[in-house]
Amino acid sequence: MLRPTLKAIHHVAIICSDYPCSKRFYTELLGLVVIAENYRHERDSWKLDLALPNGNQLELFSFPNPPPRPSKPEAQGLRHLAFLVEDVAEFVAYLTNEGVTVEPIRIDEFTGKDFTFFQDPDGLPLEIYQC
Repeated sequence: MLRPTLKAIHHVAIICSDYPCSKRFYTELLGLVVIAENYRHERDSWKLDLALPNGNQLELFSFPNPPPRPSKPEAQGLRHLAFLVEDVAEFVAYLTNEGVTVEPIRIDEFTGKDFTFFQDPDGLPLEIYQC
C-alpha cells in the first residue's frame, strides 16, 4: 500500500487564558480574519476560527482553568508559531507602537533572512519571518 501524502498544515490550535484579550490580539492587532466563532455550552468554551491570507487557519480556544505552559520555547512540544511577513522591521515597528515587546531582529544564518520573536497575551512564542 502506498503511503498517503500530507498536503499542508490546515490549522494550529491555541488555548488562551483570557479569551477576549487573545481574540483582540489575533484579530485586531495581527489582523487575522474571523471565519467562525462558536460557544460550546457543554464545555463552557469558545472556539474561534481565524484565517490568514493564504488560507491557513488558527483556532483559538477558551477552557475553564487551562494549565499554564510549562516553560518557554525549549519545552517539549510545539516550540513556536511563525508568520511570514513582507518586512520584519516594519512589523516590529508596528508591534512596538502597539505596546508589544519584541526581541531584537536577528538574521537566519542559513537563509540570510530577518526574523524575530514576540509573545501573545499568554506568553506563547510567536515569530515573524521575512518572505
